Amino acid sequence: MNSKLKKILVILSLTLILSIGFASLGIAYLGGVSGLGLLGVWFFMTCGIVVVLAQLIPAGILLASLIGGTVSPFRRGEASIPVT
Repeated sequence: MNSKLKKILVILSLTLILSIGFASLGIAYLGGVSGLGLLGVWFFMTCGIVVVLAQLIPAGILLASLIGGTVSPFRRGEASIPVT
């Protein structure tokens, strides 16, 4: 992978994680959490959202390719359903 592309991906990844982190920090603060608990809630909300996104994005891609492979008449040979 090109080093310029790697830098762009790192910047985009950090931007996504920071925006999720600040949003969860704001939600926790507006919910009335203060002090050290605010950092705990911020950490768990941020990590939870990142983990959920890391599972949902590939699952959505696989589901879309499965639906596209079974529905489209042009991609009948690419359906990822095992034949028994």
